[in-house]
Amino acid sequence: MFDHERLEVYQRAVEFVAWAGELVDADLARRGQSAVKQLDRASTSIPLNIAEGNGKRSSADRARYLDISRGSALESAACLDVLGARRLLEETRIHAGKVLLTRIVEMLSKLVARFAEEPSTSTSTSTSTSTSTSTSTMSKQRGGPRFR
Repeated sequence: MFDHERLEVYQRAVEFVAWAGELVDADLARRGQSAVKQLDRASTSIPLNIAEGNGKRSSADRARYLDISRGSALESAACLDVLGARRLLEETRIHAGKVLLTRIVEMLSKLVARFAEEPSTSTSTSTSTSTSTSTSTMSKQRGGPRFR
């Protein structure tokens, strides 16, 4: 198992990609809307940038990749809004996706803030965050989650 796979935020991001993939591949496949294609790209970008950021050695680089991932999550939420406005997606489906995205954005926001505050130093590449650790617990722990 790779270190990033143990991170709760990564697991929730992969969960959202699977959810969005069902929409893109089944429910919205024949729509051909640019918002559908953009939802596919933005949702995929979330876990990819978390994983890439986890492999960076400096806190500044980690913060940058996590912030990009956060932006992709917000972009995914906007895509859902566009699809709803065009009446291509029902409100209940939009709400389900936004519940996942809200949790992802909350976790990423806390991690970005934490890594943006740390001095930029080189570290090892092992992560010790367990999958059962919640974000609130992480922020209370001395040192919080580590992307190493």
